[in-house]
Amino acid sequence: MRKLFNDELDRISTDEFKAAPKVRIVFVLDNLRSLNNIGSIFRTADAFRLEGICLCGISGIPPNKEIHKTALGATESVQWQYFEQTEDCVDALRKEGYLIVALEQVANSVKLNHFNIDKNRAYAIILGNEVEGVKQEVVDVSDYCVEIPQFGTKHSFNVVVSAGIVLWHFYLEGLRVDNPDPLV
Repeated sequence: MRKLFNDELDRISTDEFKAAPKVRIVFVLDNLRSLNNIGSIFRTADAFRLEGICLCGISGIPPNKEIHKTALGATESVQWQYFEQTEDCVDALRKEGYLIVALEQVANSVKLNHFNIDKNRAYAIILGNEVEGVKQEVVDVSDYCVEIPQFGTKHSFNVVVSAGIVLWHFYLEGLRVDNPDPLV
């Protein structure tokens, strides 16, 4: 085995990314405070070729040097928009046909491994503040609250880790651009 060089990885250009089919998922960042987390989520959204990211409330927006440190250029490829209120973002996405899924620990949440993904739907996945999580007002207007099963002493994952886990689950369930019958 040998590590591959970047030019061997078959990556598409930013222009090709913008024109390429996307997975029908949008991340909604509900008041994320860490610019590094925001940048990492941009990079993760690029890796899975998501439709976009909605930055809400206190979440920082590009261009920003701290976001760029971890995004490594993904703010140029991934479409994004800003909403002052997360609830306004949720309303707009619902009108566009997205199923609203908050990633949060709530009474009667659905464990991620039991969440049935409909490949014919578009999803808005809400990721919450690093300390407070998804605001209750946003939980109240969500279609589902999904929880990642955990078995240790801590009560949550880092928001970027959570984003990756959720996307991998959606990918394994067939919601991806390389699916023989992609959602595009």
